[in-house]
Amino acid sequence: MTMRAVLSTQRYPALMAVAVFLVLCVVNAILQPSFLRGGVAVSNVAAFLPMILVAIGQTYVVLASDIDLSAGAIVSLVNVAVVSIIDSMGGSGASIALGLATALALGPLCGLVNGLCVAVLRFQPIVTTFASGIVFGGVALWILPEAGKQVPAAVYQAYAGAVWGVPTVLLILLAAIGFTSYVSRTPFYSALRATGGHMQAAYQTGVPVGQVRIGAYAISGLFGALAGLALVGETASGDPLIGGALTLSSVTAVVLGGTALKGCVGGAMGSILGAFILGLINNVIFFAQLPFEWQGLVQGVIILAALAGGVAMARGK
Repeated sequence: MTMRAVLSTQRYPALMAVAVFLVLCVVNAILQPSFLRGGVAVSNVAAFLPMILVAIGQTYVVLASDIDLSAGAIVSLVNVAVVSIIDSMGGSGASIALGLATALALGPLCGLVNGLCVAVLRFQPIVTTFASGIVFGGVALWILPEAGKQVPAAVYQAYAGAVWGVPTVLLILLAAIGFTSYVSRTPFYSALRATGGHMQAAYQTGVPVGQVRIGAYAISGLFGALAGLALVGETASGDPLIGGALTLSSVTAVVLGGTALKGCVGGAMGSILGAFILGLINNVIFFAQLPFEWQGLVQGVIILAALAGGVAMARGK
């Protein structure tokens, strides 16, 4: 590998994710001839969107050298809370508005709890968020012990519909990309990366480390809430276990996207690509019609190969 290539991967850690994404697009196009059609592309975005949103939120926490293992539980909690509110009020317009408001408040509130425990009480992030995830998941089960309840047709029709001819899911994705682009140009983002690079040095230079970490967890909670709303629109019902797999998937997407778990290096755009990569891997496995007993093995091998490629590019000389 040339020195220019090495410097490029250090400056743009998502380059490996771009390469893997393009390869998977080609493979998907071969296995699924309709892959590049507009309707299929929109369906894929709708399917990947919850994971994309959770991965974006997870990125900000990881950049500060922390981790959020409660992300999936927040998704589940928001999902059942919104559905239960709408169902209990008869599916009226007011109930839908209240459900949306509840989601946008509940997600950041859960993140705030995590942030206060980690930044103020100085609990270990991995243990704290694992424990809070159990609590959030328990509350979700208390609200809705089993999957069920329905939302009005207007909710899922709006999610599956379009605004000015642009599919709603694409608008949500574009809004999320716009948010990440804006945040990356703010002092908060610089402080976030400084905190992840060397927390003690950042504190000594005047960076409000505690506030930055709390803010990162609040953002993670917000995007968990948005993912919960997306799942309400996609499934039109509530499920207290629906977000369980998203926690580790979000961490995997973050790492695949070039963000280092040690903090500082990476960004949310890479995590979006990482989430797409995970989704496309699942598509490849499905359309390749692999035997069930081989699916987990093949998925793991592909992910490990992608991660190994990223490590090799970062360490190459």
